[in-house]
Amino acid sequence: MKIKYFLLWALLSVGSTVWAVEYHVSVKGKDTNSGTIDAPFRTIGQAAKFAYPGDVITVHAGTYREWVNPPRGGESDSRRIVYRAAPGERVEIKGSERITNWKPVEGQKGVWKVVLPNSFFGSYNPYIDEIYGDWFDNYGRVHHTGEVFLNDKSLYEKETLEKVYHPEALPNAQDPEGSTYTWYCEHNEQETTIWANFHKADPNKELVEISVRRTCFYPEKKGINYLTISGFHISQAATQWAAPTAEQIGMVATHWNKGWIIENNVISNSKCSGITLGKERNSGHNKWLSDTSIDGSLHYIEVTFNAIREGWNKDNIGHHIVRNNTIFACEQTGMCGSMGASFSVIENNHIYDIWTKRQFNGAEIGGIKFHAALDARIAHNRIHNTGRALWLDWMTQGTHVSSNLFYGNDLEDIFLEVNHGPFLVENNILASHRSILEQSQGGAYVHNLICGKIHNYVEHGRYTPYFLPHSTEVAGLSIIPGGDDRFYNNLFATVDFENSDKALGSFGLKGYEKTAYPMYVDGNVYYGAAVPFVKEDHKLVDASFVPDVRIEEEGDNVFLVIKNKDLKQVETQMITTDKLGTAKLPKQRYEYPDGKPIQINYDYLGNPRGEHPTSGPLESLQAGEMRIQVW
Repeated sequence: MKIKYFLLWALLSVGSTVWAVEYHVSVKGKDTNSGTIDAPFRTIGQAAKFAYPGDVITVHAGTYREWVNPPRGGESDSRRIVYRAAPGERVEIKGSERITNWKPVEGQKGVWKVVLPNSFFGSYNPYIDEIYGDWFDNYGRVHHTGEVFLNDKSLYEKETLEKVYHPEALPNAQDPEGSTYTWYCEHNEQETTIWANFHKADPNKELVEISVRRTCFYPEKKGINYLTISGFHISQAATQWAAPTAEQIGMVATHWNKGWIIENNVISNSKCSGITLGKERNSGHNKWLSDTSIDGSLHYIEVTFNAIREGWNKDNIGHHIVRNNTIFACEQTGMCGSMGASFSVIENNHIYDIWTKRQFNGAEIGGIKFHAALDARIAHNRIHNTGRALWLDWMTQGTHVSSNLFYGNDLEDIFLEVNHGPFLVENNILASHRSILEQSQGGAYVHNLICGKIHNYVEHGRYTPYFLPHSTEVAGLSIIPGGDDRFYNNLFATVDFENSDKALGSFGLKGYEKTAYPMYVDGNVYYGAAVPFVKEDHKLVDASFVPDVRIEEEGDNVFLVIKNKDLKQVETQMITTDKLGTAKLPKQRYEYPDGKPIQINYDYLGNPRGEHPTSGPLESLQAGEMRIQVW
């Protein structure tokens, strides 16, 4: 009998592997087909209806204007459902439709209009839907989730038709000339009218598209785990503001799920966010906006406990891998997530041109903006030309920020807000004029190149959670008295940046001389205006030395140019878990998510470090000028 059952189990196991199916999708296909290579489906959504764990959906070259809403996920990491672009083929998923029936407006050179029946948009009209949400700043005007694109470049929405007729360059926009390409919309019960100033372009001859879908890839249902999305060009969705207290729906959004792999995609032109690893709606949706009588931070504490009741724990949520993506031209974030990014790996992504139009603002804008990135690893990303590059807000515990390249950001490279640690920031290049804004404690900053200013401040008005180690179980709540930070083996190669904000922060560690909790500082190098920590035993200080740090781009490659002195003059130690100790409030060691001890025996490029490692992110730094490829 035992042998009989064993044979049945073996046959079923083999059968599950044998019967894994590859479905094909083509712009030449039909949804009435069977989905084979010879009879492909027309839409990705149709293939999704048939795919079960272990299956692969291969999408062939072309443009697919649809919202992919997967009805099911995989069973495990080895039994995923894979959505992939066919190797070597360009596959676009767009949240837009092409519009070719524009009419010129008489007497208004360059201005055209189109009138669309509201039925064209179905159940969702982005030219009626307004951007809103907690911590959103609309600058005193209406913004719609819709967008108009001319040859894949978004135009600027205006609040009056007159400003379309007579556009003026926006002084805060990164592209002032581009900001004169404008649009405006109106609607009634029957139709929606859009006016646009295309200047010399004929919109009926050029590629003109308007956003019509709220997302491109997002499961409405929860429990859609273990999906892979690979190799697509995804763009032009009418995404809504993704506050941490709201359901967060980007152009690609994991919802309240586990174990996704989002890799090798090009993601661009989202009205708000590119990728969201966000929370669900039941724990609260823009709670502060609905009740401003209670402080927003209290609402987020409520949301945190609601999320725990909704299944936020290490077994159910997070564990995503987001890697090797290019993300640009999003006006809120390249990537964000509230609690859903926990236990995830974010690596090798190139994120740039975020919040460049500057038509609205808010407290949720950045290249990457995460709340509660518990035990997440953010490594080897290149983030530039954003407001803030990396913003880790609330409940950053066990988080590891390693070997990232930050430059050309006009706010901060890293903002750490109301966290208790432990979190580790190591081997990064922070080359913008403001490197670190810290309103946290319990951080370890190790082997970084820090070119810009540092500003730290306390927070006595907000009580924020901290957790039991490697868990979502809340251990307590506390304010941020400040301190309990580690600064080991960093290179402060300060540069006198033009337009540097003299009021915010200072170079070096002068701002940490008076903290409530002790500081742990050693082995740092201070050039130029960088002020050393007063109680640091081993350091190198040279106020007259000009390191002349530059970031040079050559095609897809990036080089760090730096002048240096002999860094072996400063005594350093290998940084380990034992050296870093324990963060005060969580009572948690600095260690990897699996509890193994940390040893920083590698540099930014992955090269081994010696017993007495070189200060800064690169072990190979020597006296004189060096030019090193860093991307």
